[in-house]
Amino acid sequence: MDTAPRNTGAACPLGFDQHADNARLRDTGAAALVELPGQVQAWALPRHDALQQALADPRFVKSPEHWSALAEGRVPPGWPLMTFIMNKGMTTADGDEHRRLRGLVSKAFTPRRTAALRPRIEELTDALLDSLADAAPGPVDLRAHFAYPLPIGVISELLGIPEDRRNTLHGLCEILVSSTTPPAEAIANVRALHAALGEIIARKRQHPGDDLTSALIAAREDGDRLSEEELVGTLLLMFLAGHATTLNLICNAVRALLTHPGQLALVRAGEQTWGAVVEEALRWDSPVGQFPMRYAAEDIEIDGTVIAKGEAVLASYAAAGRDPRAHGRNAERFDITRGPTRHLSFGHGAHFCLGASLARMEAETALERLFHRFPALQLAAAPEDLQPLPSIVSNGIRTLPVTLG
Repeated sequence: MDTAPRNTGAACPLGFDQHADNARLRDTGAAALVELPGQVQAWALPRHDALQQALADPRFVKSPEHWSALAEGRVPPGWPLMTFIMNKGMTTADGDEHRRLRGLVSKAFTPRRTAALRPRIEELTDALLDSLADAAPGPVDLRAHFAYPLPIGVISELLGIPEDRRNTLHGLCEILVSSTTPPAEAIANVRALHAALGEIIARKRQHPGDDLTSALIAAREDGDRLSEEELVGTLLLMFLAGHATTLNLICNAVRALLTHPGQLALVRAGEQTWGAVVEEALRWDSPVGQFPMRYAAEDIEIDGTVIAKGEAVLASYAAAGRDPRAHGRNAERFDITRGPTRHLSFGHGAHFCLGASLARMEAETALERLFHRFPALQLAAAPEDLQPLPSIVSNGIRTLPVTLG
């Protein structure tokens, strides 16, 4: 089938009101052709059921060798999202190769290792809240001084990333997820990021420790181990996903509670749990907006729309989270009483997020202790003035100014 570029009037959400843009995508259909930065086209899947089916459909593959536009030179050099496409690791592997990589990572990233982190998460949270108290009554940027240092501290300690490298790596990751990075800067940023991670790996080879990077270097599966490229790609994936998504989750949840005081009152009264808050925040304002890419290994029909072999597909998590077909007429409402929350924010199927339990643990701990410590917490800016990140991938806000009371 012809895979030449098609005309489309739909731009992928990258603006102030991304949820309004997502609603328009859902109205377009279960599959909506969109234009990404750099005039690259892809299919967004903005409806919950269609996205869930696609995430579990083996005909949608992850290896970029299946993307016609890339093979034909229609993706410009320095395209801002190229690292997501080409990063060597679990997110770009299929079948036996994916099982091999996930198996090696799973040997190091065990549930036991995750559960053992709870005391340290609580300790870090309390230390950050002590520091916040020194800034009372504020205003203070909760994103910079609480929601960011907690997950980056946890994942960095887990991976064995030195403290003096964390902020640098975070800055490089922010450029990586930005959808507006100029091509030359994007290329230079990837080189700097890979060099920094390669240096950390080299140090761990010389001086291994009780950390996940050392465990990944040593991990074996039937005599196999991660190659250097796979190690860098896996470390990048775990560092980025291990802090940026939880950062967004905490910020999005705090903003939701402070703009829905009735919901906050239910938790404080013990009528709802902090776990319910986290699940509803994941649904209502997914930390990931649109995740690239999957590719059609053959012509695939979705609700009457044919995605041709070789075309790219976005997992539209933020759009699916507010789909009224799955979540009812009040899908646009933040409501922690809606019961068991169906959402896809951690993915579905073979690529379900390995760090889901860690993210939930961090967010629940952070929210419970934050609102207990500062019961008079309030936004210090109008909700409409909170600026979104310039990214189709990372669904978060640049700052979260609050007064502590």
